[in-house]
Amino acid sequence: MPLRARTLLGPGPSNPYPEAAVALAQPLLGHLDPVFLGILDETSERLRTVFGTANRRTLPLSATGSAGMEASFVNTVGPGDVVVVAVNGLFGERMVDVASRCGAEVVQVDHEWGQPVDAARVLEAHPSPKLIAAVHAETSTGVRSDLEPLAAGKGDALLLADCVTSLGGIPVRLDEWGVDLAYSGSQKCLGVAPGLAPFTISDRAWERRIEKPRSWYLDLGMLGGYAGEAAGSGGRTYHHTAPTGMVVSLHAGLGRLLDEGLEAVHARHAEAGRLLHEGLQEMGLELFAAEGHRLPELTTVRVPEGVDSAAVRKELLERYDLEIGGGVGAYAATVWRIGLMGPNAAPDKVALVLAALREVLGR
Repeated sequence: MPLRARTLLGPGPSNPYPEAAVALAQPLLGHLDPVFLGILDETSERLRTVFGTANRRTLPLSATGSAGMEASFVNTVGPGDVVVVAVNGLFGERMVDVASRCGAEVVQVDHEWGQPVDAARVLEAHPSPKLIAAVHAETSTGVRSDLEPLAAGKGDALLLADCVTSLGGIPVRLDEWGVDLAYSGSQKCLGVAPGLAPFTISDRAWERRIEKPRSWYLDLGMLGGYAGEAAGSGGRTYHHTAPTGMVVSLHAGLGRLLDEGLEAVHARHAEAGRLLHEGLQEMGLELFAAEGHRLPELTTVRVPEGVDSAAVRKELLERYDLEIGGGVGAYAATVWRIGLMGPNAAPDKVALVLAALREVLGR
């Protein structure tokens, strides 16, 4: 059965940049081929630029963004370690789950969904945690939280940031902000297919890592001998068969971003988000996320009273090949999530989704 071409305006994946899609058709290279290793090293360098960091241990993990989350915790947290997690949506809740599985003593700081993280409350939750974790751009609610106040008050703790939906869409400046670990996913604002987790860890966090973590596959000490810190060393330690085609595609996608310029990319996402927010409100729809903290790349909007959320999404998909997402948890049937990420952060995609919604809703 032939696949249909969809316009992916949900919470992810997004449609890829053409450069990233074309790269998947390039000849396949072995994971120890010198040509591929050069591409891998350059991909890591491009990730440093996008993350806003000089961390030498910056690399694309061979798995989706959730593995970035797990790698962050399993390499830094052990039984009895205190971890403070800011929870203002689904992915904060997942951080709690992963940290708990590592044996950590988790202090969960709950926030109302749709609101940003309150740094003061998080910092007051425990006097001396080993790690503080927060989601920069919460995919479940469309909310951006400021990381700088958390970094300013973290003291001796490490600061971990989920940048899955923010990287490539809004500014990320890890070194300037004081973030110690961060992870993302290839399939959102970076405009690449799902399959890789951009990841970075500072020297400060590296010095406090678990020497032999419970996960063999995500052991950063072993991975570092192949990618990241191994760059330019003249030798590589075999760890696993990296998805070479995906890395080549990520390399191309990052090249597309950097050719456009990060400031221009962020401005493009900001403008598309503004147009969408204004268009939805002109239709009489109510935005869900707190004003002043709304993500331009991922918009949450309340489903109108009496409207079947799933039926609307089904009609958009069947009539227009247009995908938007439903909410999650308690908001599964009452919120829509509309993504304008990567190449879809453009006025024509805004016009398309607004016109389709007007047609389906009769507005």
